[in-house]
Amino acid sequence: MNSTMDDMSMIQQRHHMVVRELGEEIDLEIGHGVDESSFGQQTPLIGIPPQESSAEDHDESKSMVMVSQLVSDDNEFLKSQPAKRKKKVVKRWREEWADTYKWAYVDVKEGTARIFCSICREYGRKHRRNPYGNEGSRNMQMSALEEHNNSLLHKEALRLQMASKDKIIADKPVFVKALMSKTAGSIVEALLKRDPHEAEFIQYVQEVVHALERVISKNSGYVNTMERLLEPERMIIFRVPWTDDRGEMHVNRGYRVHFNQTLGPCRGGLRFNPSMNLSIAKFLGFQQTLKTALSPYRLGGASGGSDFDPKGKSDNEIMQFCKSFMDELYRYLGPDKDLPSEEMGVGTREMGFLYGQYRRLAGHSQGSFTGPRLNWSGSSLRTEATGYGLVFFAQLILADMNKELKGLRCVISGSGKIAMHVLEKLIAYGALPITVSDSKGYLVDEDGFDFMKLSFLRDIKSQHRTLRDYSKTYARSKYYEEAKPWNERCDIAFPCASLNEIDNSDAINLVNLGCRILIEGSNMPCTPEAVSVLRKANVLIAPSIAAGTGGVVAGELELKECNLNWAPEDFESKLQEAMKQTYQRALKAAVDFGYQKESPEALVHGAVISAFLTIANGMSEQGCV
Repeated sequence: MNSTMDDMSMIQQRHHMVVRELGEEIDLEIGHGVDESSFGQQTPLIGIPPQESSAEDHDESKSMVMVSQLVSDDNEFLKSQPAKRKKKVVKRWREEWADTYKWAYVDVKEGTARIFCSICREYGRKHRRNPYGNEGSRNMQMSALEEHNNSLLHKEALRLQMASKDKIIADKPVFVKALMSKTAGSIVEALLKRDPHEAEFIQYVQEVVHALERVISKNSGYVNTMERLLEPERMIIFRVPWTDDRGEMHVNRGYRVHFNQTLGPCRGGLRFNPSMNLSIAKFLGFQQTLKTALSPYRLGGASGGSDFDPKGKSDNEIMQFCKSFMDELYRYLGPDKDLPSEEMGVGTREMGFLYGQYRRLAGHSQGSFTGPRLNWSGSSLRTEATGYGLVFFAQLILADMNKELKGLRCVISGSGKIAMHVLEKLIAYGALPITVSDSKGYLVDEDGFDFMKLSFLRDIKSQHRTLRDYSKTYARSKYYEEAKPWNERCDIAFPCASLNEIDNSDAINLVNLGCRILIEGSNMPCTPEAVSVLRKANVLIAPSIAAGTGGVVAGELELKECNLNWAPEDFESKLQEAMKQTYQRALKAAVDFGYQKESPEALVHGAVISAFLTIANGMSEQGCV
């Protein structure tokens, strides 16, 4: 029993061991007469009683396999264990200690949690134990480290590590949830065998498959349809060479994934960010495919971008990169093929450079690269559409509850185009938005933002200043470094920043602080654990494939109605009608498959079901595509 609990205690902290800064103090807890060391206990989760938490974790331990992180929350048992003495690790050994566990991950083998070597996929006693041993003397500790490093298992892992060009990222969790039906589980199993390292794509596919369980159980033929759908129609990967202002040459990697064109030509964003990879491109392309299928228009889905970072680059350097990027991509673009739109790291400036090179290479100006430049392309309200659409969607939800936005406290993450337009529309409807955030922290104004404060925030962003400068002008506001806005009391949350920005503890904070509705503005903003917490607390989640269709609607209005001089009232009226249609389609699909309209899962599952059935019917009609 002691050995099992020590294993679980080590597993509980394994993820943190991988991502710790080497300059931090590391505590090793040394037990009495145990073969292996265990590490510090995790802080109990706020708002979840110990007994309930223990029971839930016991159930989840049977139904969840984790490829890189497994969290245990057995607080009652840990409290009953004898006290353990601590010993600090010597500074000069910290780097060796971190490297030892850098290539470890957690999996369950025959019902027992094990620490495996990430490269050779094997486990052994020497890999599970603390490399510094259980004894206190320096010689004994170093002997244990040498024993570990000299083991055949670890030597083979190091050999393969050196031979591998692509290092494995051990701190990116991939959860494989047990599904109710074996047929649905087979879809995820096949995906894990084919693309085991694509964490973001696998995470989103699991969400979709979970939402489709009732659909698949009624018609097992959809398993084959889903397997075909999950393989993109076309994946383009190319190099992007460019020259900086000093004349030095650089190379980045470009991506464009045409995920599915069953319903029509592709639409989807371009993202320029150092984290961009094929997994993220596939995840975004799949999500865009479902989003366009749920919209009032018949369109396909695509996504792409590059690991290029536009931050800190001059206009000339960005232009050089965009021209090189389009030199390769232009042959795959066109109004009847694929038209890209703005995404993270790609704004008006980047879209202008990309469109200029596309027009030059293609020899025509057909098609519209979305962006607010009336003199060459795009509707004047294109950038507002996604943010406004999120607020309109929140209104539809509240209307069904006989409530309105006026006076409700809203927390927003991010301070980009989407977040700012959400903020603008919330102010217009009398809500009380109190936060925005950036990569370094978040800003809270308890008095709420108004149009004057919004204008000041936009000036700060346009001048590339920090949100901290806002507090110098408005004394009642405060900027919190290295923190997220989910620590503030609110009625509605609008995550508009980044992928997986709301984790388990953030979700618990939101629940405890009164949040009852979460509108997804960013792509997949919640981790699987966070989603579980929110659903158990009956927090209604509006998925981004439904709430975020405003951008799709605006892009198609540009092309189909060719009206470049929209009056704001006319544009908003059309956008509101499109959002209403999307909302109603999602709810109808949920009710058709037995979900209660008031259920926190209704919108999430209904949106996926409606979008999937639309695509599946098209694929069936078109044969083997």
